[in-house]
Amino acid sequence: MSIKPPELDELPDQPRKGRGAVSNRTGRFEAATRHRVDDGWAGPGPGDEDDGEPPLRTQLHVDTARTIITRNDSPDIMFDRSINPYRGCEHGCIYCFARPTHAWLGLSPGLDFETQLFYKPDAPELLEAELRRPGYVPAVMAMGTNTDPYQPIERELKLTRRVIEVLSRFNHPLGIVTKSALITRDIDLLAPMAAKGLAAVCISLSTLDRELARTLEPRAATPPRRLETMRQLTQAGIPVIVLTSPMIPGLNDHSLEQVLEAAVKAGATAAGWTLLRLPLEIAGLFEEWLKAHAPDRAGRVMSLIRQTRGGRLYKSGFGERHRGEGPVADLIRARFNHAVRRLGLDRKRWVLDTTQFSPPPRPGDQMSLF
Repeated sequence: MSIKPPELDELPDQPRKGRGAVSNRTGRFEAATRHRVDDGWAGPGPGDEDDGEPPLRTQLHVDTARTIITRNDSPDIMFDRSINPYRGCEHGCIYCFARPTHAWLGLSPGLDFETQLFYKPDAPELLEAELRRPGYVPAVMAMGTNTDPYQPIERELKLTRRVIEVLSRFNHPLGIVTKSALITRDIDLLAPMAAKGLAAVCISLSTLDRELARTLEPRAATPPRRLETMRQLTQAGIPVIVLTSPMIPGLNDHSLEQVLEAAVKAGATAAGWTLLRLPLEIAGLFEEWLKAHAPDRAGRVMSLIRQTRGGRLYKSGFGERHRGEGPVADLIRARFNHAVRRLGLDRKRWVLDTTQFSPPPRPGDQMSLF
């Protein structure tokens, strides 16, 4: 039985307030697809008011995970392990590369990804058990690598905070990627870790245009709030890296230098960037979004994206999927590198310390003689 509410079984291709995806396209593993066609009979009658589609409510589901640390051996990713307390993301960023993972759950990478969220209630306990396993070798633990660890529901569930508490007790290095201002709630945990070389934060910021951000990343923090978040983290002694990701040719790439300049003023000391990726279902969802929100630029943007992928919408090869190829991608890369040198964002490289890792004693454990 599907966990989707009836209102999401079929949806017209019209933007929904506060949501990123325009449609709820069927996932790639489903045997059938459904399409709703308006024949005019269901519309408002004379004198009736058309208020549009009702707002979509977020629904939560328990994810009964058996482990919490995810491993990867990708040669173009800087970490080999990560933690994701949540599946799905209410921020609704239309370009999110994690959207296709919802298809594995029998759900749509479209609106389901934003409204059907899964959380792992025993994530902190699972983490502690894994960190205590004999032979565990510490390395930087990444959070926010699939979906943002600071979902709006994190305010109540506090799963991410409890995970950080575990890592702090174990003196385990941690790197966080987020768009949310909620991370400032956990400065009391992150600042002492940063003082020991155990924590750094990456803030994703791809545009300073509030109107563009409102449709591109509808429930994420506004650009000014993200800059203020950088200031607060920096003032607390927490290293901040700005991620100008993703760069979308013809849509937000023109503001690359302005984003980096604003981030430096807010305290960022390093920077990174990635080119827009459109794997699997994201390609269709992104093109729908363009036609709905930027119809005058849709054709040109899609053409430029193809020019960065050898004529295709996406190429998944290691080493090229994050940066692209061809003159358009090369120009963005050259601009980024020039701006980083000019602004001094290449002068400091944050390397987190793995040597302090030490599982704390549990109640009843025998004390060590050394």
